[in-house]
Amino acid sequence: MAIGEIVGWLDENSELPPDTEKLLRIMKLTEEAGEVTQAVIGTMGQNPRKGITHSWDDVQAELCDVMLTAMVALATITPDARKAFDAHLARVTNRSLGKPSPTQLNAVP
Repeated sequence: MAIGEIVGWLDENSELPPDTEKLLRIMKLTEEAGEVTQAVIGTMGQNPRKGITHSWDDVQAELCDVMLTAMVALATITPDARKAFDAHLARVTNRSLGKPSPTQLNAVP
């Protein structure tokens, strides 16, 4: 999985204690979310001094960065980030839609 490779690369190149690295990877989400906001503001031309500075493609890329950063943070705190995410997605799907997700349907009891 590419996320595991990225986490490994980050771990190899970090000189920080593991607990500090963990916290910083979680905090990085806030930075990335701010970049989504900045891109939306730029897409809408909300800042009259700057005008339109971004496109919806930029917003899309920034949202992907948020997702990637979240998966890196999740993989940093749990050995099986995919399993944790799939289980959470199944709970949210069931709660929101009142039906099991495809993951739940394919699960072996």
